[in-house]
Amino acid sequence: MINLAVVGATGAVGQQMLAILEERKFPTKKVKVFASQKSIGENIKFKDKQLEVEAIQPGCWQGLNLVLLSAGAEVSKQICPQIIKAGGTAIDNSSAFRYQNDIPLVIPEINPSEIKPGIIANPNCSTIQLLLAMKPIHDLVGIKQLVVSTYQAVSGSGFKAMQELKDQIEKWQQGKEIAPKVYEKQIAFNVIPKVDKFLANGFSREEMKLVWETHKILGDHKIKVTATAVRVPVFYGHSESVYVETKEKITLAQFKTALAKFPGVQVVDELSKNQFPTALDSEKTDDILVGRIRPDLFNENSFNMWIVGNNLRKGAALNAVQIAELYREKYL
Repeated sequence: MINLAVVGATGAVGQQMLAILEERKFPTKKVKVFASQKSIGENIKFKDKQLEVEAIQPGCWQGLNLVLLSAGAEVSKQICPQIIKAGGTAIDNSSAFRYQNDIPLVIPEINPSEIKPGIIANPNCSTIQLLLAMKPIHDLVGIKQLVVSTYQAVSGSGFKAMQELKDQIEKWQQGKEIAPKVYEKQIAFNVIPKVDKFLANGFSREEMKLVWETHKILGDHKIKVTATAVRVPVFYGHSESVYVETKEKITLAQFKTALAKFPGVQVVDELSKNQFPTALDSEKTDDILVGRIRPDLFNENSFNMWIVGNNLRKGAALNAVQIAELYREKYL
C-alpha cells in the first residue's frame, strides 16, 4: 500500500487526479491533499473518506512514496526537491522540469522505460494526444515533418477560465459589457491565437512545447515541427489539425491500421456515416480519437488528420496516474 499526496488538489486537474486514483483502485494506505492557502481546511471526498486540505510546511513530505503535483511551475520548482530529499518521487504536471535532460518526460504508452525514482515530468496536454497518434507512425515509417494547429479548451487554464467563459456568454445574452480577465481578449464566441506567453521567435511557449516535447519523447531531434496554438470557447477537450510527412511510403490503410492498433488510440473515421471525432466526444472516453485521415493532395508520403483528447484526463491527470501505476509496479 502506498502513501501518496496530491498537490493542487482543489484545482481542475487535481480533482481529476483524485477521481482517477479512486476509479482505477490505486492501492493507498495514506492520502494527503495540499492546495493554496485559501483552500486550507476544506474537505475533499476520496473513496469513503473526507480528506482535509493541508498547508505545505517543513516535514510534510516525510513518509510519502509518491506525490502528484498540478500546482504550477513555480510551486513545483520549490517543493519537488523537498519531496526528493524526503525520499519520495514527484510526478509533476507543470513545465518546471520537462526540458531538463536528466528528468524523464513520460507518456506511459510510448516511453515507460524512462520512469525512475526522483522527478518525473508529465508532458503538455497537447503533446500527449499528438504523440499518441504519431508514435505508431514514427515506429512504422519514420516522421519527417509535423504541422500542427491546436484548438484548446478553456479548462486548460483552470476553473477561473471556465467561469469566465460562462460569465461572458451570460453577459452577451443580456447585452452587457464584457471585460476579459483571464484572457487578454473576449473568449466567448471568439478564438484567440495565443496560448501561454509569446517568445522572441514569434511563437508562443505553448507552440514551442510541442517542438521541444516531440523531440524529447520520440528521441528524434530531426523531426521538423511547427505549431499554432489557439484557445477556443469550448469547456473540455483539445482538438488538433495535424499534417504529417513520413520518411517512407505508407498507404492510407496501413496508416489507419497502425493507429487503430496502438494503445490509447481510437480511429473514428467513417465519413459516409458522418463519423469523425469532436471535442465533446472526448468527454466520453480516455482514448485519443483520430479521424478525417486523408492523404495530402500535393505531397507524397503526407497525411492530414484531426485529433481530439480529454485535456484534463489523458492530457494531464490520467497520464500522471498511469505513471504512478507503472512506478509502483517497478519500485514499490
